[in-house]
Amino acid sequence: MTVTTDHNALLRQDVNVLGNILGEILVLHGGRELFDQVERIREMTKRIRQDFDQTTYDTLKKEISSLKPPMRQQVIRAFSIYFHLINIAEQNHRIRRRRQYLLEEETSQSFSIEKAVEKVKAYGLNTDRIQHVLDDLSIELIMTAHPTEATKRTVLETQKRISHNLRKLDNPLATEREKATVEESLFNEITALWHTDELRHRKPEVLDEVKNGLYYFDQTLFETLPAVFHELEMQLQEQVSEKDWEVPNFIHFGSWIGGDRDGNPNVTPEITWTTLEMQRELILKKYEASLVDLMRRFSQSSERISISQAFIDRTEAEEARYLETGEKWYVASEVYRRKFAVILKRLRETGKSENGYDHSNELVADLIEIKKNAEAHLPVTKKLKTIRKVIRQVQLFGFHLATLDVRNHSGEHEAAVHEILQAVHVSDDYASLSEADKQAVLCQALNDPRPLLLFDDSYSDATLKMLGVFRMIKNAHDEFGKRAIQVYLISMTEAPSDLLEVLVLAKETGLYRLYPDGSVESDLDVAPLLETIDDLIAGPEIMQKLFETEVYQKQLSARKNNQEIMLGYSDGSKDGGTLSANWKLFKAQEEIHNMAREYDIRLKFFHGRGGSLGRGGGSLNTSILSQPVETLGDGVKITEQGEVLSSRYLLEDIAYRNLEQAASALFEACARASSAPEEMELRKKEWEEAMETISEKSLTKYQSLVFGDPDFLTYFHQATPLTELGALNIGSRPMSRKNSQKFEDLRAIPWVFAWTQSRHMLPAWYAAGTGLQAFIDADSGNLAVLQTMYREWSFFHSTINNLQMALMKADMKTAKEYLDLVEDPKLAERIFADIADEYERTRKALLAISGNDDLLSHTPNIQESVYLRNPYVDPINFLQVDLIRQLRETDNPSEDLVTEVLLTINGVAAGLVNTG
Repeated sequence: MTVTTDHNALLRQDVNVLGNILGEILVLHGGRELFDQVERIREMTKRIRQDFDQTTYDTLKKEISSLKPPMRQQVIRAFSIYFHLINIAEQNHRIRRRRQYLLEEETSQSFSIEKAVEKVKAYGLNTDRIQHVLDDLSIELIMTAHPTEATKRTVLETQKRISHNLRKLDNPLATEREKATVEESLFNEITALWHTDELRHRKPEVLDEVKNGLYYFDQTLFETLPAVFHELEMQLQEQVSEKDWEVPNFIHFGSWIGGDRDGNPNVTPEITWTTLEMQRELILKKYEASLVDLMRRFSQSSERISISQAFIDRTEAEEARYLETGEKWYVASEVYRRKFAVILKRLRETGKSENGYDHSNELVADLIEIKKNAEAHLPVTKKLKTIRKVIRQVQLFGFHLATLDVRNHSGEHEAAVHEILQAVHVSDDYASLSEADKQAVLCQALNDPRPLLLFDDSYSDATLKMLGVFRMIKNAHDEFGKRAIQVYLISMTEAPSDLLEVLVLAKETGLYRLYPDGSVESDLDVAPLLETIDDLIAGPEIMQKLFETEVYQKQLSARKNNQEIMLGYSDGSKDGGTLSANWKLFKAQEEIHNMAREYDIRLKFFHGRGGSLGRGGGSLNTSILSQPVETLGDGVKITEQGEVLSSRYLLEDIAYRNLEQAASALFEACARASSAPEEMELRKKEWEEAMETISEKSLTKYQSLVFGDPDFLTYFHQATPLTELGALNIGSRPMSRKNSQKFEDLRAIPWVFAWTQSRHMLPAWYAAGTGLQAFIDADSGNLAVLQTMYREWSFFHSTINNLQMALMKADMKTAKEYLDLVEDPKLAERIFADIADEYERTRKALLAISGNDDLLSHTPNIQESVYLRNPYVDPINFLQVDLIRQLRETDNPSEDLVTEVLLTINGVAAGLVNTG
């Protein structure tokens, strides 16, 4: 099936332009033989997808199997680069569509800020109520270095330049000479892509990952984030009221890169400290460039306008204090420039001497003073946009750039506390105590102002390393400010003692302080990470016990009664399947939120989503709206990781659009809830009961295969390129937590990545069909219930659409090719038959519920994108199967063979996009 729509004509034109250039390059560097070979394969794969024919299919496989080096590697690279070019063309078209909406004044784009304000205005809220809604909004986006970005940054930068050139061709005023110049640039960039080695020759170190994360702040976010708030202010002024709106900085970026030490021994306290230094160095550099620009602009002279004498006097005093004679601005009447000279000198000394700023608020105050004086000479309706933007940037990024979260495994805290308590004879065997006894011991320690620690030589290296983490955080607060590190996350939280142990370690290092009068100061939020299905079910009970524990109440009071809870989408899906995991996540939020309200505690849920559908992936606005609506006012925190970073934040316009979608979705949803709280989109009891039934059936089906079939792990290891992924060098973390082959120790990322490569996409959809179909079959009216849920409940709507996307990207015919890699053919056929049967069951259920004729027919743009890619992913999959078979059958494989396997992994990742 081919989907064609008029509004995608320009997209197809871009794809043709880029594809033709690639064809020229193939002829130039590989000869006509390479070009003809690629074209033959391309035509056959397209023909098979449009109208399957077994003879053509067999011919295609034979053609691919007959490829020999060096032709084979060139064919793999040709298809892989073609996917990169399609990705660029699609992002360019997304930018084009947004600009088209802006030109058409009659229609505002869905999930645009203009549309959100339009809707909010219709709710009839007065300006005070709207301001109150704005003041309560909170979105935190947390960059992580989870290893799912298979594309090197060199390649990403080339793609960015191609995108910019492609956009120039849309300029209706471009001359033929200018277009020819652009096309020449495109040719040169795509040639550079062909000449570039796509593979990393070593695993990235943690600081390499830090640099990659900083790249997005430097290239796009520093400028783009303030623009979102400015647009919201402008739309509110135009549509609601001309008042001077104060839109708070409700979108913030944080990071795990350099702070996430769960299972990554390479993240040491020294690495975290260096990360904080690198972040500060970058943001100070960005501010310096902005301030130099402002200094050029603010040429106003006191001989032309009146400037406050108090301002002049302060500036003179600061010049005397901070500047040497030769550093002062040489024109005495240009008072603002004199002030900027002081500001720049202090900024350059920040972190180096006592002349620097102690806190970013001091810089903000200096800039506001200039703004107020300068705007006094303007009409009330006119504002100095440039200095206002810089003020907002400093408020957003401070001197720390991004708040760094620290994460560690609960077991490591327990081991350290066990040793500390044993050394002072408080508990000889803490680790073996019951949970109730552990809590009693920990509460006693937290209620005693006396320290537990002895000299460092009393402890093992492991305990000293753990104490080193907390000491580093204390020092970081002193050096970089308390915004630098605010949250300590505990992975694999299973009981209240997991949080109390962290508080004990914080107390012993000065982050948690108990005073003689019983009062407490705490500089760190302690957040549990609920990951497995069992943890999600136990989550409400864990938190209730903590909320009722006196010592933890003091911690909450010291942190303004705010509690962060992280929800892991990866391990839950890995343990129970995506449908069951998503429902358990939803229920955990609902129950914990309602319980926390009884204790007057404000929650923030931190959603640990990945890029792939099997790890909670999807657009930001969909992710936000699929949460229980009553929790949105608590604030939203979401991980942004792997290939998601480049797909969302590599290009300025795409970055803006993603942030705009997130901001508009949250603003509109919270305003709607504020306008009619009694009519909030709460679930009907019937719907929740339906989901409970569906979830249980799905969970049983999933676990019967993954845990119940003794041959399943063998199938997984052999029918996917799991073992080959380790050589791809895409992340600093090991693939498993304990370097073991056990399922429970395997990280969710390679679990998802491997299934995606083999086109099974199993973690993203498996067992959903059994749950849905069982519910449909149980009663003649149940299908209508699910159809209503799909129309009226955002969570269910998002769930069904994500399942459709997963099935679209999965391909059972291609997945079947990987059975050749399984040593036992009967085992392979048996397990694959179950997977293929479940695929068809799920497909039929999804079509019945959504009312679609085909998967994703309600979103033709996305559907066409998948149809455009699928035929060209197939040959890379066929090659991957052949090459992996050769690799596994060879004791000493050649370097070229290993390279070719890795190139196929890169190629499939580029073709399917959201892989990890």
